[in-house]
Amino acid sequence: MAGVLFLCAAAVLLLAAGGAVPPPPPEEAARMARFVLHNCDWGALATLSAQEGLRGHPFANIFSLSDGPPEPFSGSGVPYLYLTDMEISVKDLEINSNASLTVSLAQTPYCKKHGYDPQNPLCAHIIFCGSIVKVKDSEVGLAKKALFSRHPEMENWPKDHNWFFAKFNITNIWVLDYFGGLKIVTPEEYYSVKP
Repeated sequence: MAGVLFLCAAAVLLLAAGGAVPPPPPEEAARMARFVLHNCDWGALATLSAQEGLRGHPFANIFSLSDGPPEPFSGSGVPYLYLTDMEISVKDLEINSNASLTVSLAQTPYCKKHGYDPQNPLCAHIIFCGSIVKVKDSEVGLAKKALFSRHPEMENWPKDHNWFFAKFNITNIWVLDYFGGLKIVTPEEYYSVKP
């Protein structure tokens, strides 16, 4: 029996890795948001720059992220990040922690397989607004497991950079997964569904 369960779990993992687990239908915007985040390994984080010459201007940067280990139909929905105060965007966040985070299925095999351009709404992307906060000690274990399961090299990054675990505290969610405009999903709707 355990062997059969193992084979079933392995088959699900292989399907998900190959993009065979389809996204939810467009009418399930909250599930789509959870699905896209869970299937993305990185996102574009936009801050308001505090840097000389750019102060007050939008500044986007790529960050690795994870909401949990890569198994399909799992994940917490919380975007975790591994940051250092030495990073330029983190310096912005020290002045103003508000940010937006965009993730897209364009980074998965799904859009290429279907011939969707990254800007095509059918190549779903999600825009989160909120703030970046350091995780509390009680949440470090979850953040570490989420990030290091997807980004194992992080464990070997220079220790003298004083890395810390953070999360994106979501206040607003916009889903673009079909023609006709954005869909608004509340954080309550988002966290109440499974991907």
